[in-house]
Amino acid sequence: MNSTGVNNQSPTPLPLRWRRLWLLVISLGLLFCMWQAAQLAREQALSNLQDDAENELRLSAANLNGYLLRYDYLPQMLATREGVQRFLASPDSQDPMPLNMLLDRFRFTAGVSDVYLLNRDGDTIAASNWHRPNTFIGQNYAFRSYYTDAIAGGQGRFFGLGIKSLERGYYFSSPVWLDDTSPDAQPDGVLVVKVLLDDVEESWAEQDAELFVTDSDDIIFMASHPELRMNALYPLTDEQRQSLRATRRYAMEPLTPSGIEVNAPYRQGSQLVSFSQGPLSSSDYLSLTRHIPEFGWQMHILKPLTPVISAQWIAALMAGGLYGVVTLGAGIGWQRLRLRREREAFAERERNTLARVRDELEVSVERRTRDLVASNQRLSDEIEERRRAEANLRQTQDELIQAAKLAVLGQLAAGINHELNQPLAAIRAYAENARRFMALARHEKADANLEQIVELTERMADISAQLRQFSRKSSERQEAISVQACIDYALRLFQSRLREGNISIIQDWPNETLWVQGDLVRLEQVLVNLIGNALQAMKGVPVPQLTLGAHTQHQQVIISVTDNGPGIPEEHLGHIFDPFFTTKAPGSGLGLGLSISSRIMDDLGGKLQATNQPEGGARFTITLPHSPITHTQENSSYA
Repeated sequence: MNSTGVNNQSPTPLPLRWRRLWLLVISLGLLFCMWQAAQLAREQALSNLQDDAENELRLSAANLNGYLLRYDYLPQMLATREGVQRFLASPDSQDPMPLNMLLDRFRFTAGVSDVYLLNRDGDTIAASNWHRPNTFIGQNYAFRSYYTDAIAGGQGRFFGLGIKSLERGYYFSSPVWLDDTSPDAQPDGVLVVKVLLDDVEESWAEQDAELFVTDSDDIIFMASHPELRMNALYPLTDEQRQSLRATRRYAMEPLTPSGIEVNAPYRQGSQLVSFSQGPLSSSDYLSLTRHIPEFGWQMHILKPLTPVISAQWIAALMAGGLYGVVTLGAGIGWQRLRLRREREAFAERERNTLARVRDELEVSVERRTRDLVASNQRLSDEIEERRRAEANLRQTQDELIQAAKLAVLGQLAAGINHELNQPLAAIRAYAENARRFMALARHEKADANLEQIVELTERMADISAQLRQFSRKSSERQEAISVQACIDYALRLFQSRLREGNISIIQDWPNETLWVQGDLVRLEQVLVNLIGNALQAMKGVPVPQLTLGAHTQHQQVIISVTDNGPGIPEEHLGHIFDPFFTTKAPGSGLGLGLSISSRIMDDLGGKLQATNQPEGGARFTITLPHSPITHTQENSSYA
């Protein structure tokens, strides 16, 4: 008998029941692999979706907060106007049209909806909308909380629907005093400013999410989707509905339930929801909520789960495809092994061993190559995502810098108003005198008055140019900057406050001009922030003194802003550059000024530091690279 006869026989095929068992095992493995991949993809996609929702919700809440608080000062400023107080003293004997037109001009300048004046009984006696059919004049608003708060001597705030216009708005009010020297003096009227909320909602509509705001009664009064507005987040009881109707906050709106249903909690502060009715009933959402303590509101964001479902399907299909490829490869390999065993049944053991090693090496190389390609793809995706994130961060930072500049302009509004009112009053007086002199044929006197008017208009143009210079956006272009000229510009913005506060200025720098390399607009903003903080810190100081210094040290320029105020508490020194950290009273600032200033210095290659002086007061120092003096710099001017 041939000794190799056994090897010539073909391998026995598997029985039918074993083949069916293997087919069942492979099918169950496919289903399990696809299900597990879908679950992992769902968790990852939900986690990414929540991170995006938290960032969008935080920025939207900060935007709404800043939008409303920038009007907080307006009723207080208007309440001190002489024209308002004079008309309130005797409204029956005066023509209300000059005051109506004045309020309308302030409404247009400030960009608010309405400005109106209430007497002590809550009746509207003057309003910016005196010429409209739905004017507030003659209406009584004594039932509104903004009236009761202000007539009691405080500052009032209120949100709701207007009685006449039925427009949603936020109201700021302030008492008007004709005599505030008496210990038992009472306010004689209330000045009210109404701000519409449509602009904020229009910005929300651009986001890939649904945003809405609810009050303490869970009423949706602001929403990116118009059909959600004036709905109740959850169904109201009869007692709640009667209570809301009594306040007339939302007029006679039906306050229909929104139909929201909580499907499952996800993580702390988030949950998966859907809507049983309404415009959002066609999809499921990830819901996050953020409290706005300044107004007692809740801001909600709804992110559609469509990307999560898509990620699940893609992951399941990819896992199934990979599983199929692996299974098919295993089957083909098994068949090849059978054929090879049949062809090489008579070969020596060494050849079989060599062939097996070669096959294993090929599989290993293929697997490593596939892993390397996948790793390269993931690395490319991560690089691209980081590039997009850096671009978004730069854009957000520039928007915060511009918002901080506008906030500073708001704080300077009272002083600038005083700066402009003085020349205006003088121009009117000179113009009236010139008319009388011309009537008397005293032309030399009239010419002198006209010359004074020209000088005053030039002074007002300088003030307007300073505001345009400070409010423009940065070009992010590096250039040589004169330190002394930059400091002088920043001081010009505070001329009124310096004079009124009787603040002495000490300038400590060399006679030659010091140059630094940086961005002119952003360096101006940092100096304005530091000088404004120093002036605020010196309120109440008997002899306020502001020291501004600049000198070179080791190829660097050191700029210092020093005050003689109370200084910075030691426990706050480590946190003053943190975002939203502030020691000011609520409504006086967001705590972003020093944080943005520090970030600007980092971008310019410099550094911003804060210390306390041994003799009292705080010192802020700016360190920037010194720029060598060139012929172009010597002949340039500070624009």
